[in-house]
Amino acid sequence: MKRVTLAAVAGAHGLKGEVRLKLFTDSADSLKHYASFDAAGRTLTLAAVRQAGAGAIARFREIGDRTQAEAFRGTALTVPREALPPLEDGEYYHADLIGLPVVTPNGDSAGIVTAVENFGAGDVLDIEKPDGKSFMAPMHAVTVEPDRLVIDPVFIV
Repeated sequence: MKRVTLAAVAGAHGLKGEVRLKLFTDSADSLKHYASFDAAGRTLTLAAVRQAGAGAIARFREIGDRTQAEAFRGTALTVPREALPPLEDGEYYHADLIGLPVVTPNGDSAGIVTAVENFGAGDVLDIEKPDGKSFMAPMHAVTVEPDRLVIDPVFIV
């Protein structure tokens, strides 16, 4: 089962077991759609979450104090891919792009997507070429098809 990381525990917040979260979603509100998360093999049940700057503050039923909260520092919070809401045409989840083959318009292999990054100016694909080297290309350089990405050859380095 493919899992998708929605947030990561950045550390404890206060003394009563709340945690600071680094979000990989648009807002803290998007986490409210899920009753629980997998946290490195443990289930965490969401009790409350609120936006805090670019991140969030959350309370989980299984975390009762600061010491327990600190123990989760660095832990990814994941859900099954199937639990994510359906997308509109032209939208995609980063998790769905990772592992897809990348080809040129004439069908030659340019590599495989190994990561999707966003450094503030839009999504950037990390593509591993058949020779093992990698390059990065902006998302606007590719056309997303159901089972592959077609890249403008100008962006192949």
